[in-house]
Amino acid sequence: MAGFSVTFSNVLLTLLYLLPGFLLQKSGKTRAEHLSSFSVVLLYVCGPAMFLNALISLDYSPELLKRMGLFLIFSLSGEMILMLLILLLLGSKRKEFGFRMLSIASVMGNVGFFGMPVVRALFPGSPEAAVYSCVFNTSLNILAWTVGVFTLTGEKRHVSLRAAFLNPSVIAVSAGLVLYLLKAKNWLPDLLQAGFRTVGAMSTPLCMVILGIRLATMDLRKLFTTPLAWMVSAGKLIIFPLFCYLLVLPFPLDPVFRGSMLILAATPCASIILNLAEMHNHGQALAANCALLTTLLSVVTIPLLGLLI
Repeated sequence: MAGFSVTFSNVLLTLLYLLPGFLLQKSGKTRAEHLSSFSVVLLYVCGPAMFLNALISLDYSPELLKRMGLFLIFSLSGEMILMLLILLLLGSKRKEFGFRMLSIASVMGNVGFFGMPVVRALFPGSPEAAVYSCVFNTSLNILAWTVGVFTLTGEKRHVSLRAAFLNPSVIAVSAGLVLYLLKAKNWLPDLLQAGFRTVGAMSTPLCMVILGIRLATMDLRKLFTTPLAWMVSAGKLIIFPLFCYLLVLPFPLDPVFRGSMLILAATPCASIILNLAEMHNHGQALAANCALLTTLLSVVTIPLLGLLI
């Protein structure tokens, strides 16, 4: 039950970061049209700093490098297999945009800004848990801009290998991996490492404040009464994490690896779902509903799934 308590308290704390954004928007102190500026800061500054800090703070280990590679394979495989299974089960319904989004949103989670602090709290003596978050985020970006965007649009012209590999998150993880291999922890100035740590720590609060502002602009009745959003929530918060956990269970992997896979897979829908919807000017309301509903429900689902660890 200690794991349940730790997970519940940290997920609840993360959700409480929604409150300032919600109240500021409701009181007229913020404007929703400015969210894109906050998102740019999160995407290009805070997020990369968080990923860099997670990687450079570790001591080099060939065994850990091997586990990182395995985590990439398992996370990418879990996302692709379940997404394809959902599409097959949908049959002719996959021609509808909402159901195609269901297949994507059910496997793409907020593994960085939301997931990293949770696995760090759950495994305080295992800093590699934060690195697994970086790896999962990399697999998510690769999938989103290739198979994901093709599934959403049905057109190959929207597939972008450039976007899959040359985006702030993947670039930051790649740079952090190089620094990790160069054992940067031992020679990078303490002041610079502290800077990465401080700016990176802003990521989760900023991400949730942005979501809080967005939540304040929505019709809450519609948020809780959209059937497809509930279907996405079931897929993302229950089916996908259990699927990933069963995927790694038969292999001789340590509890931190398995636990991180389960918890990171159980995180709410990633903001990249909304980004894809906005980019193609279709399904923005549904994407926002999915992100917010799964975020609110995760305070219950993640701690319960944590009992499996």
